[in-house]
Amino acid sequence: MLECIALTKRYEGKPKPAVDSLSLSIEGGEIFGFLGPNGAGKSTTIRMIVSLLAPDSGTIAFDGVESTASLAYKRIIGYCADEPTFYEKMTGREHLTFIADIHRIEAGERRERIQALGKRLLLVDELDDAISSYSHGMKQKLSIIAALLPRPRLLVLDEPMVGLDPKASFNLKSLLKEYARSGNTVFFSTHVLEVAEQLCTKLGIIAEGKLLYSGSFEALRLQNGSADLSLESLFLSLTGDGQ
Repeated sequence: MLECIALTKRYEGKPKPAVDSLSLSIEGGEIFGFLGPNGAGKSTTIRMIVSLLAPDSGTIAFDGVESTASLAYKRIIGYCADEPTFYEKMTGREHLTFIADIHRIEAGERRERIQALGKRLLLVDELDDAISSYSHGMKQKLSIIAALLPRPRLLVLDEPMVGLDPKASFNLKSLLKEYARSGNTVFFSTHVLEVAEQLCTKLGIIAEGKLLYSGSFEALRLQNGSADLSLESLFLSLTGDGQ
């Protein structure tokens, strides 16, 4: 279980917190979609969850391992940033080998995993090319493969569908479903509400740093008195963007 309790983060010179007393609890086997307008606090929350930012207050733990136990915590998570960065002179395969070395993945397993994930995300033929030659979508695929390579128990993805071609996007959605069915936890942010509606077992909606809703899409519909409302209309109603 991923548990965030009363997370707060302020940035110097800003009158309001970027994230304001946010609490979440997400079970294993869940695909949790994190939704919100631009500037709502999604990326700040994600950076705190993956231990790139320290909260000003509050706690984060996964299966009882707190984020402050830095190395032990980082060993059980995988992360794909919204704008992944690489050593551009490396090939894709060299980057993935570097990640496998960090996680001490045995040579035979790493070869199988790199090949299988490369095929699944349609990057296998470009793995021996320099990353500097990759398009944005190819870099996104490489970042996702790197996040999945060590089989993390918590997978955190910030806008993972951006730049992916339709087939790679379809394959990624299938991968995430399989990953969650194995008992792992997926946490990802997206602006593509149709993807969240189709893929996620639970949703969180944030605006101006405050969590407005956390639960299933069906429960959100019932809360608003109609089983026919689209996620788009519910999102706009909650965040005030439809006014």
